[in-house]
Amino acid sequence: ECIDAVAKDLDISRPKEKGEGVGIASLIHVGGGARVYKSDGCGTIIKVDDFGKVNVFTGASDMGQGSDTVIAQIVAEELGLPLEDIHVIHTDTDICPWDVGAHASRTTFVAGNSALGAAKKIKEQILETASKVLNVPAEKLILKDGNVYSAEDDSRKIEFGKLLRKAHFSANGRMLMAEYFYDPANENLGRDFRGNLSMTYTFGVHGVRVKVDEETGKVKILKYVAAHDVGKAINPMLLEGQVYGGVMMGIGYALTEQIVLEKGQCMNPNFRDYKILTAKDVVPMKAPVLESHDPDGPFGAKGIGEPGCVPTAPAIANAIYDAVGVRIKDLPMTPERILAAIREKQGVDLWGRQVGKDPGEVFVIEQ
Repeated sequence: ECIDAVAKDLDISRPKEKGEGVGIASLIHVGGGARVYKSDGCGTIIKVDDFGKVNVFTGASDMGQGSDTVIAQIVAEELGLPLEDIHVIHTDTDICPWDVGAHASRTTFVAGNSALGAAKKIKEQILETASKVLNVPAEKLILKDGNVYSAEDDSRKIEFGKLLRKAHFSANGRMLMAEYFYDPANENLGRDFRGNLSMTYTFGVHGVRVKVDEETGKVKILKYVAAHDVGKAINPMLLEGQVYGGVMMGIGYALTEQIVLEKGQCMNPNFRDYKILTAKDVVPMKAPVLESHDPDGPFGAKGIGEPGCVPTAPAIANAIYDAVGVRIKDLPMTPERILAAIREKQGVDLWGRQVGKDPGEVFVIEQ
């Protein structure tokens, strides 16, 4: 399905102009945690106040990838509350539980499952309390739009905050709190690098159409398509942004970024000399989202952080080969390297002279 989506959006069968090429590459990447330490878990604590506002203390760290929003959405969905009633607190080790870290495209899956587990515990407490107030069996109650309803008679309901105040301000009252620690059932790899490293895996295909200038070796990306099987897309807009960022990172990896080392010293330690792409360099791009349902993910979701940059370089390398018939195996694929490969294929040197022929008279200037 990913291949078909890329082929369609890239219009892969369209005739190509001179110097134009199309390349495709696929990926498989951990999407359900990755046990590189003894624990791959994440903890969540949920506290609900007397007005139905929910504080979620998560071990996950939001570095801009949007995990706060996704965690809030998961809790809101489970508790039948509006998103604005969920407040996520993170990166405070004095009050937040433990998490192994933001890596391996794991946060939505692992921290999401942790938040969902804590929300389910809170939901059980809510339904237990509401059952006594409404005199309706807990299994026949539903949470929706900030209210607890009878599934058989929606006139029998109570507002969430009112229910919580009844539970708190009464004899033997209670506050609603819950904690949950989720550690996926994956494995550390053995010495033979075998083992089920992740609970689930994300799949994808990238395709790119390029134009290569055979006189300079410069590559222009005309269109890029990155399709992924993401399980359930909890937040499609954030997901699309993750893919766009990953693709641009991958393009930089493929075409411009290179650490220059000389005798162990980095010779380009700043962004003036290390050529990282910026927003001005964004290429025409599409990111088809192919939804499935992963049985182990929160509401069926899988991780999608890093897959956006995994197959980018090979897809571009394949497109360059399709365009000018040279296979570049070293990164970055700079114009100099591409031009040298084109010249070698043509049997000439960088100055256009036939290789192996007498260059003519040689003048020697004596000092």
